[in-house]
Amino acid sequence: MSVPFSRRAILTLATGAGAGALLVRPRGAFAQGSPPAPAAAPASPIPGGEVHGLSAFGDLKYPADFAHFDYVDPGAAKGGSFSQVGSTAAFNQSFQTFNSLNGYILKGDGAQGIDLIFDSLMVRAFDEPDAVYGLVARSVSISPDGTVYRFRLRPEARFHDGTKLTAEDVAFSLNVLKEKGHPVIGQNLRQMEGAEAEGEEVAVVTFSPGRARDVPLFAASLPIFSRAYYSVKSFEDSSLDPPLGSGPYKVGRFEPGRYIAYERVADYWGAGLPVNAGVNNFDTLRYEYFRDREVGFEAFKARAYLFRQEFTARTWATGYDFPALREGKVKQAVLPDRTPSGAQGWFLNLRRPQFADPRVREALSYAFDFEWTNKNLMFDLYRRTTSFFENSDLKAEGPAGPQEIALIERLGDKLTAADVAVLTGEPWTPPVSDGSGQDRTLLRKATQLLREAGWVIKDGRLVDPQGQALTIEFLDDENGLERHTSPFIKNLKLLGIEAHFRLVDSPQYQRRLNDFDFDATVRRFSVSTVPGESLRNYFGSRAAATPGSNNLSGIQDPVVDLLIEQVILADTRDKLRTACHVLDRRLRAGRYWVPHWYSAEFRIAFWDEFGWPSVPRPTYDRAIPGIWSARQKSAG
Repeated sequence: MSVPFSRRAILTLATGAGAGALLVRPRGAFAQGSPPAPAAAPASPIPGGEVHGLSAFGDLKYPADFAHFDYVDPGAAKGGSFSQVGSTAAFNQSFQTFNSLNGYILKGDGAQGIDLIFDSLMVRAFDEPDAVYGLVARSVSISPDGTVYRFRLRPEARFHDGTKLTAEDVAFSLNVLKEKGHPVIGQNLRQMEGAEAEGEEVAVVTFSPGRARDVPLFAASLPIFSRAYYSVKSFEDSSLDPPLGSGPYKVGRFEPGRYIAYERVADYWGAGLPVNAGVNNFDTLRYEYFRDREVGFEAFKARAYLFRQEFTARTWATGYDFPALREGKVKQAVLPDRTPSGAQGWFLNLRRPQFADPRVREALSYAFDFEWTNKNLMFDLYRRTTSFFENSDLKAEGPAGPQEIALIERLGDKLTAADVAVLTGEPWTPPVSDGSGQDRTLLRKATQLLREAGWVIKDGRLVDPQGQALTIEFLDDENGLERHTSPFIKNLKLLGIEAHFRLVDSPQYQRRLNDFDFDATVRRFSVSTVPGESLRNYFGSRAAATPGSNNLSGIQDPVVDLLIEQVILADTRDKLRTACHVLDRRLRAGRYWVPHWYSAEFRIAFWDEFGWPSVPRPTYDRAIPGIWSARQKSAG
């Protein structure tokens, strides 16, 4: 079974405006040494200095009086049901199971789709790189120094029990998420000083001077909870009690670990807003769970669910030849993926002593034969990942250009000569094999690197000067990548490395990742078009010691920290791109992972029962379930 991406691993390298908990993007940047500037006003500002939307650099596509996003059909039919196996995850969510309806804490395995029941201050437009528009907030005003955001709320906003959603609820939500939410959320809100209410309809959020440009937009995209509901319940509890929400859906029937359904709220207060036109078309949205991918595919063929994003190369190449597809009842489509693919690979835990030396980490890359794997297991459907910003213009290529060199020179004595050499030369890329599955030339290079790092073969095992063997446990909670890992393990054993694949259940897997109790694991970091604050959570030194953070490798590099700041402080898109190039060079030089592969396409299959959108697909998201019409094909 060949897997182009690890579904469990699709995470975002950015914060900011997002669709629910995962699809979040970063915003705004400021020049180093100067106070943060507010987002520029859009073309049609609201009288009184308020604006209807925010973006990283102040540019908005839609005016204040826009009727709907261009990628939706505002007349799409409502009704019916849509079911799928989740393809993305955030915070404490798992693809294998769920045992909690609290998706915003570290404890438990959160249910897929739980973000559907909550509204946020603003929501993402997926045909812009990083813009959000008002949902609960009808407008926002920003102080001249960019530290205070006053969100003016819509008076009609209501929770599902009919109670009014007020500024007190907004303030409670942001403060509790910072203090008690998942560590990823807390890290991204580190530069939010606090939130408070000015009456019922104005929520005031204060940020630190010099805060990252994306922090206000991340805050604006977070769920709003009922303060009254949590006055009698603990927010930190991992519970299966459906929480009180205000969004377009509420929790319906569910069976932990098997499925969860969300029912559309008939009297949803925000149904008529421009940001909600043409979306939330189905009466029921259902997420299915399967511990085995083959079982999940057989269930799709049997119409147990209706939409599938295919992550298994062999299945896509050979499995879609069944009666329903031949009869036209099931359709396939390949959609271009114009978003940054990010980074997928075996991430190595530098907290383990055997991975302390970068020469050891590089040697492991010589043992993985991507060319053989792609041809024999993945039908040559994929490209090799080389960058942490793959499939985007943020990826470093070739020697450093003039803008990169100018940035490096501005850092001056903060960099050593060796640092400058790394940042200006060709970025590291994984080796290309002869495709034999056991490239002797590459294995000899690996042996040489290991020898230089002090490792020698003794009694058939690779040991350090103290006689400790080099061992690697590849930890996973599903077996989709076991066939890809096995040839890698075989080559590692030729080097004298004791390696094995360890499959554990999803709760144990998540606990071990939270505690950084692993040698190597697969992850895919799906980067944003405008990276920002959460780069600290993925690669920053502080996050290396924060349980539950996304810095799985335990990267603690002052130069990486310095370059992350340059990304965050960039005040134009060109400067952001340049800073990402330099950061990419430094990260790749660290050899923190053995890179996998990527595809610049979405491969989808679906039972042909819905109205396909007649408008252009949004550039920055698949977004199919959200905008398909619920009209049955048989209806004409």
